[in-house]
Amino acid sequence: MKDSINLYSEINVTLETALELGLTKGEYEKILEILGRTPTYTELGIYSVMWSEHCSYKNSIKQIKTLPRSGGRLLVEAGEENAGLVDIGNGYAIAFKIESHNHPSAIEPFQGAATGVGGILRDIFTMGARPIAALNSLRFGELDNPRTKFLLSGVVSGISHYGNCFGVPTVAGEIYFDNCYHDNPLVNAMAVGIVRTDKTASAASSGVGNPVMILGSSTGRDGIHGASLLASREFDEKTADMRPTVQVGDPFAEKLLLEATLELIDAGTIAGIQDMGAAGISCSTTEMSAKNGLGMDINLDKVPLREDNMSAYEIMLSESQERMLAVINKDKVDKAIEICNKWDVPISQIGVVTSDGIVHIERSGKKVAALDAHYLVLGGGAPVYDREYKEPEYLKETRNFDTTSIAQNTANQVEFIKLLNSPTIASKRWIFEQYDSQVRTNTVRISGDAAIVRIKEITGKAIALKTDCNSKYTYLDPYMGGMAAVAESARNVVCVGAEPVAITNCLNFGNPYDPEVYWQFREAIRGMGDACRKFDTPVTGGNVSFHNESKEFAVYPTPTIGMLGIIDDLDKIMSMEFKNVGDEIYLIGFENCEIGGSEYLKINNGKISGKAPILNLDNEHNLHKVILNAIRTKLINSAHDISEGGLAVCLAEKSIASGLGCEIKLSDNTVGRIYGESQSRVVVSLNNEKTKELEQLCNSYKVPFERIGKVRKENFIINDFINVSVSKIVEIYENTIPNIMNV
Repeated sequence: MKDSINLYSEINVTLETALELGLTKGEYEKILEILGRTPTYTELGIYSVMWSEHCSYKNSIKQIKTLPRSGGRLLVEAGEENAGLVDIGNGYAIAFKIESHNHPSAIEPFQGAATGVGGILRDIFTMGARPIAALNSLRFGELDNPRTKFLLSGVVSGISHYGNCFGVPTVAGEIYFDNCYHDNPLVNAMAVGIVRTDKTASAASSGVGNPVMILGSSTGRDGIHGASLLASREFDEKTADMRPTVQVGDPFAEKLLLEATLELIDAGTIAGIQDMGAAGISCSTTEMSAKNGLGMDINLDKVPLREDNMSAYEIMLSESQERMLAVINKDKVDKAIEICNKWDVPISQIGVVTSDGIVHIERSGKKVAALDAHYLVLGGGAPVYDREYKEPEYLKETRNFDTTSIAQNTANQVEFIKLLNSPTIASKRWIFEQYDSQVRTNTVRISGDAAIVRIKEITGKAIALKTDCNSKYTYLDPYMGGMAAVAESARNVVCVGAEPVAITNCLNFGNPYDPEVYWQFREAIRGMGDACRKFDTPVTGGNVSFHNESKEFAVYPTPTIGMLGIIDDLDKIMSMEFKNVGDEIYLIGFENCEIGGSEYLKINNGKISGKAPILNLDNEHNLHKVILNAIRTKLINSAHDISEGGLAVCLAEKSIASGLGCEIKLSDNTVGRIYGESQSRVVVSLNNEKTKELEQLCNSYKVPFERIGKVRKENFIINDFINVSVSKIVEIYENTIPNIMNV
């Protein structure tokens, strides 16, 4: 866009200024070419946030577009709106999405985690959906470290504070502890909502002449450059100075904003709406305009401010929380104001929709920006890069590490107890009991492989939800690990009786300019894509978080998967715990006795090495069919997938959940057999008279099975090497994390 408009700039803009704001020399030169002039300082600030990795996905979008992003039950293609939208029938849809708030949480764990929850909730209700569930996926350093204890306590408090005050149940999550996350924890927040398919809202602006209005909290200086600097750089000695870039949230204000927004949409006042998250007003004005090729005239003097003397630059880049930008139908303005006043939500007109495609910004009677929205946004003129990539050198060492002899060692009870004491495996009760999981009374179950949430609007229907990723597998083999993250999350929802239908993802990686990191990224996406195509679980959208590293640590590649499953009949659901003394116990699935990347190898040998467990997608899909069929025909009484800690830990978790013991008889006592983490395996229990029918079902899908024992009243027994009371393993499992945290 070459224009000769006389613009006012507060600061003399140079290449040095652009570099300080996170732009590259090439990007600055591109901006000069687009504008045909030197940008104002406000314009350069807008470009810096909109062309940051966090907003533009400039280093990732080419790879993301290789994922299956449409089809199945999806009502909108991935990336089209604030969140994914999945048809569940009867005129209703589920909106869901996962995003990261890693860097803010490392600096201010309480506010970083809290505003992560607040931001993802706004993505849901700007779609017109009422939030009905929240989930999370967390990664920290080793728990015996004081910094980890501080971060864990702060993050959990932030999540619980925001979710509990807002009134959304936190129903599921996962937590891993590995040294690579010491400096850079991962805090991924997921939210789920329900909406009538004829009451959805769009983030696209429409209607030339319609007023542009800001709803919600006033604008301050918090969060400025959160997207372009905090979320788009590694941690270093200057990180502590970036606390002002962390936003401060108010869940009570967001609750009012939720109710007002849903009523505004229902009343037909909204012509387009988007929440103000990363990049604030800069993002919402330009993205909403670009979607339909429209523009906006914005007067920043009309923006409600909570601090004096804020510049145009500061107002445009502020990431203050609990704000929305809405385009209101011009004949419904009075109604919109009435609704906002009812909910005590401030509403102010700050502009108008125009037809020229330009976002004009005025402050104090001076025009400070005039930018073609198209050139600022993902899918428009924002930069898109192909990065160099190469296989990491460390894989030569990890692949050559021979796990065969370790896998063939004889297992013992001491190792079993050590695994139950691992914070990654041990009970997370101390954490999840801080979350309100029952508010709104839709929660059917939170324990086990996946959470089940009732859909009250449709009799008998429910959804299953799960977040999952074993990043040790992705570290050892990004392709196999990416597949495994999708497969295990699908297996989790299958084990409660749900049909997997779609995923959202949060891709947490290191520096994309490092060729080895970018190779990990490419391979993980390739694995995810193959698994999603096999299971017909298209990607609804998500988030990419790069630069998760410090001078001392680089995180394992962590492609977190949020899986949605649908349950058509709540009478046909399943839980993990043993049910009846005397029930037969079966191991169903494909046994390879692999210990590469296992928690056993880490705890007992101090190694994250070997080869990641092999995953055969055909085998995995057939296992899903067997388990779903067995649940729906009521053949089995319990089901639980095998993951961290292998068969022994899976059985222990079934005993701990039920208070019942088991007596297991296996053909060998090898470490690989007892603690290996081979994929595509589930342990079930059932009445003796149904075993023949189960075996026939397995044979029909060519899925191996083995009768391995019986449920008993008390002790937990595996062959002749583990014999411990259930009360003892409950004590170990439940008290590990509270003892370390001294609570």
